[in-house]
Amino acid sequence: MIPLDRVFEEDGPKQDIPQRLETLYGGGLGFTSSRLYANFVSSLDGVVALEGMANSSQVISAKSEADRFVMGLLRSFADVVLIGAGTLRAAPTSHWTPAWIYPDAAAEFAELRRTLGRTVEPQLAVLTASGDLDPQHPALQAGALVFTTNLGAAKLKGRVSDPLRIVVLGDARTVDLPDVIATLRSEDHQVILTEGGPTLIGGILNVGLLDELFLTLSPILAGRSEAKRRPGFVEGTELLPSLSILGDLRSIRKHGSHLFLRYAMSR
Repeated sequence: MIPLDRVFEEDGPKQDIPQRLETLYGGGLGFTSSRLYANFVSSLDGVVALEGMANSSQVISAKSEADRFVMGLLRSFADVVLIGAGTLRAAPTSHWTPAWIYPDAAAEFAELRRTLGRTVEPQLAVLTASGDLDPQHPALQAGALVFTTNLGAAKLKGRVSDPLRIVVLGDARTVDLPDVIATLRSEDHQVILTEGGPTLIGGILNVGLLDELFLTLSPILAGRSEAKRRPGFVEGTELLPSLSILGDLRSIRKHGSHLFLRYAMSR
């Protein structure tokens, strides 16, 4: 892969990473000890998913190799990857691991995780209030935490076994996001990556938990119609005018016509 071009970058934490990863990324990367960061790819007109299409992010990214590499790199830093059940259902064969998304750098990703003192793979955590997920999904079969409600747990009862673990967070109709993050951190998952979907990100933003956003801006146009839902990366939560959340631009990288943006988020 041709390395990313570093266009702009503010000073920030850097951690030791294998030389090949640093070369491909166009510089260093790092996080403070406790961080919740998100990664999305968006079309030029703000679409992040195509309804009814499996793995639609690959279409939106125009099958960008650089985007897959950055996904793998960001997963390599994480103790846990947090997703919603809709994201799991939309990717029926996926694993949320660094090597799965970018196998060409699997050895370097593994070396980075060893250097950081991480487990071999990041823990996968899935949110489902309703319990509507398939325990036979390969990512769940490999081991995951499933955060749900009493209702969701009742639906999943008798359908799951080790290494899949159910964590029940009360009687509410939705899963309480601060409780999810607190539970993860109580299990020493301090560096948390979320890959959505848009409803999960909306909820995380609404309660002020998102520290950083990594946004790949793809040069493709998706378009919208009344017939099909094509969400942006925040859905189900109204922010403006009552809640103003600003992104402080920390980094711009370029690969062809794709832009890789890093923002620190503040309320």
